[in-house]
Amino acid sequence: MNIRSRRRPQFFTGRQEVKSEGYLRRHKPDHGILILTALLIVIGLIVVYSISPGLAASQGISQSHFVIKQMIDVGLGIIAFIAASRLPIEKILKLAKPLLIVAIVGSILVMFTPLNETYPAHRWIRFGNFSFQVVELIKLALLIWLATFLAARYRAGKIHDFKATLRPLLAVLLIAGFTVAKLQSDLGSAMVIVAMMALMAYAIGVSLKKIVIIGLIIIALTGLAISTSPYRRERLATFFRPDAACQTSSYHACQALIAVGSGGVFGLGLGNSVQAYGYLPEASNDSIFAIMAEKFGFVGISAVMVIYGLYIARLRSIITRSVNFTYRLLVVGVLAWFSTQMIINVGAMVGLLPLKGITLPLISQGGTSLVFLTAALGLVFQISRYTSYHAKEPEPAGDSSQSQNHNLGGRRLGRAYYTTIAARPRS
Repeated sequence: MNIRSRRRPQFFTGRQEVKSEGYLRRHKPDHGILILTALLIVIGLIVVYSISPGLAASQGISQSHFVIKQMIDVGLGIIAFIAASRLPIEKILKLAKPLLIVAIVGSILVMFTPLNETYPAHRWIRFGNFSFQVVELIKLALLIWLATFLAARYRAGKIHDFKATLRPLLAVLLIAGFTVAKLQSDLGSAMVIVAMMALMAYAIGVSLKKIVIIGLIIIALTGLAISTSPYRRERLATFFRPDAACQTSSYHACQALIAVGSGGVFGLGLGNSVQAYGYLPEASNDSIFAIMAEKFGFVGISAVMVIYGLYIARLRSIITRSVNFTYRLLVVGVLAWFSTQMIINVGAMVGLLPLKGITLPLISQGGTSLVFLTAALGLVFQISRYTSYHAKEPEPAGDSSQSQNHNLGGRRLGRAYYTTIAARPRS
């Protein structure tokens, strides 16, 4: 037997990685991501189709308007998913700085666009019937830049260096937070960005103490932003006493709770929504969870939450099996983006969180959000082709210093795995 042909399996530790996809044999992707993505998108299409007559009647427009718009958005999302899953990852990573530059330019341009009476905030660049929400581009650009930046600092042994790592992170966090929360009046998306940065920094090894301190500072700044903004103070008051002004400032919150409660155990049925007929604001996008609760009831909405739970579990599985720091951080960021946005939307609809203008991932109507999130998930789908897995977790070998292996930056994100995909030199 040729002894040299047998490769001894190695532990994957926080100090070892396969540095690029060129070192890995491509294998089948995680089709669970594809199936769950399609399932959530189809649910969104069905719900939008079922409430289109009510929405059209309340606004005096064609009944097919909302369905056609959603189908166009889904088509663009599918194109984005395929492009992100096919374009080589290394080429996508090189787009980090150009995407940041475009996001900065877009953030400047949006401040000079005229305000819409329905949405009086500088969030959209509008060209006729076309609108583009800049914050979604900011999320994707920051995701890619953070993954490359943090992985490079970790490889250089500078992850705890304040000047090289923490100071740039703080600067980006403050600039992004001010731009999104203050200039664009989108506190919900700012919270998603903070969650992305915090989880990615924690995963690579930034100390929890420093993250908590920064978090407390952010909470203080958020309190300041709320106290200096009349409509945010009103929303906070609405959150604590939604029944105090159901005909005025608490109208949206009250109607959302009515929709959720009226669904009961099994719901009113797919074609029997009442709230879609002009009662519940933003029924097809921000408030679509409440509409689903009304239609499908507790049982149906629980099934939807199970799908979200399975999605988060698939993302976590890809994180634990990734053998490249940059790839792993990309999936960590997408996990934070996806889960935080879902929690904020659902929490607002059931009265656990203040109302935020943020969509339910892959279900709500909202073209920009759907396109950029599906692009990020397409990137995850591609990363799932370059993972390693072994069913049995071996015991660590060597001295006690091995006790911190099987993780990324000293943080145990999951089980230990053998690198069953053989490493090979570049051809």
